[in-house]
Amino acid sequence: MHTFNINNLSISNNNKIFVIAGPCQIESQDHTDFISGAIKEICDSVGVGLIFKSSFDKANRSSVNTKRGVGIDQGLQILNSVKHRLGIPIITDIHETVQAALCADAGIDVLQIPAFLCRQTDLLLAAGATGLAVNIKKGQFLAPHDMKNVAEKISLTGNNRIMLCERGYTHGYNNLVVDMRSLPIMASTGYPVIIDATHAVQAPGGLGQTSGGDRSFVPVIARAAVAVGVAGVFMEVHENPDNAPSDGPNMVCLENLKPILEDLIAIDRIVKRN
Repeated sequence: MHTFNINNLSISNNNKIFVIAGPCQIESQDHTDFISGAIKEICDSVGVGLIFKSSFDKANRSSVNTKRGVGIDQGLQILNSVKHRLGIPIITDIHETVQAALCADAGIDVLQIPAFLCRQTDLLLAAGATGLAVNIKKGQFLAPHDMKNVAEKISLTGNNRIMLCERGYTHGYNNLVVDMRSLPIMASTGYPVIIDATHAVQAPGGLGQTSGGDRSFVPVIARAAVAVGVAGVFMEVHENPDNAPSDGPNMVCLENLKPILEDLIAIDRIVKRN
């Protein structure tokens, strides 16, 4: 069983759950300051560890006309300021090999491999070579037992600070389903498992030029996964998701985050009481 630390968080399938949370993409310094502070306040109030997430670039967009983010230079500066102001670890996506070292040099704590890129060997090796923790989204096209091969690419760099993240499997057009069997299957690798409860309710490309989704099912997916047993829960959060530049239909409303977390903590406590 692999256990490792990210700042003061001990990451393991057997430990208390932690949360990866934040808006889909970085919108501005002011917005990031507001939403990161609000999420941290909620997490502190319920006693759950937080890794703040937001993306400087959303390269896997449904259409070239949709917003992608502020870019890597401004994005890393904004994320680094949040890290130092709030004292919390930061996670962000990378899409190209060169971005791995740039993120490490900028103080990012966790690199995230997007689901569509989970088999890109050079990207995985570059991420592993940084020594940072790496959260790998399982591709919507990939069986859970195939993630052991994905993790092996990173472990060959000598880096075993790996998390495997379930975010649903393609089931027909514009639809995802989560097979809860995938969680213990991935956990059998020994690596911590994360449930991405917001992208799991996404309808990829479902609105034509953007993705749809149904955020009402986020608590359902999250509670079910925590009941199975996971190391952490990934949820994108926004104060006004219906007007967010990306992934609005499946992001959690900020005002609903606290009761969701309270339920998850209670379930996790029962599941891991031994």
